[in-house]
Amino acid sequence: MRAVVVEQWGGPEVLVEREVARPEPGLNEVLVRVHAAGVNPVDFKTRASGALIEWSEVPAVGWDVSGTVEAVGPGVGMFRPGDEVYGMPLFPRQAGAYAEYVVAPARHLAPKPANLTHVQAAALPLAALTAWQALVDTAGLRAGERVLVHAAAGGVGHLAVQIAKARGAYVIGTASAGKHDLLRQLGADEVIDYRTVRFEDAVRDVDVVLDGLGGQNAERSLTVLRPGGRLITLPGPDDVPADVPGHVRAVWMLVEPDHLGLREIAALAERGALTPVVETVVPLADAAKAHEIGEQGRTTGKIVLSVA
Repeated sequence: MRAVVVEQWGGPEVLVEREVARPEPGLNEVLVRVHAAGVNPVDFKTRASGALIEWSEVPAVGWDVSGTVEAVGPGVGMFRPGDEVYGMPLFPRQAGAYAEYVVAPARHLAPKPANLTHVQAAALPLAALTAWQALVDTAGLRAGERVLVHAAAGGVGHLAVQIAKARGAYVIGTASAGKHDLLRQLGADEVIDYRTVRFEDAVRDVDVVLDGLGGQNAERSLTVLRPGGRLITLPGPDDVPADVPGHVRAVWMLVEPDHLGLREIAALAERGALTPVVETVVPLADAAKAHEIGEQGRTTGKIVLSVA
């Protein structure tokens, strides 16, 4: 099968397409014929240095997949060949989603949202699960609470805005001015141009902050939280502020595979409450180009590789 692999750590140019052996599903595993694969910032980081990941002999990048079940291993009862599925298998272990086929534990997948194309569905798993697990599982977001989403037009951010709105929250997002109309369409109640306004001067009494930027941004976010507020930071454990007031909570969260979360996300998509924004679709063979675009840091929504 065709797969994009990393033969040495470095820039986008180290991504190369190779013929590799097609994997076979083992106990409780599913072989998926990949139609589309999502591209995420963590892909750039692992390609550059191999950080975080337990690599096999031939490092293969990517986690987000949407495709069709090709075969099932012993013990799998929830899927059959021909089923359309999506998911984020094995994260943070190597999955190798930039390929024609991928093997995944059955419960790392879920039925693809029926109203989405494979390209749209591939944009969801890692980013949407991050937003869901941060807002719902970690922060325990409740209806009527005020949520501040940083980088609200990005991959995680634009989905977090929609998930928070679907939960009945009042949603505030930060983004450059050119992306404000999109955020309002997605449900944001307020938008702040971070280039011209310090968010801490414009926002008060926030219950939950979702911070995808880290650093000083996380520390500044503490000042807008009301007593009982929760700061969820995503870049890394070192981005949790050192001095957190006793009346608020600050945590780092790393996304994990989640069958039930994928089902909740699919349900939101199928009722029209969650729509992934796909800015760019690139053929599998041009994965390096996708990384070049993504590392510019200006993408609205997601970049997706077309595989089938």
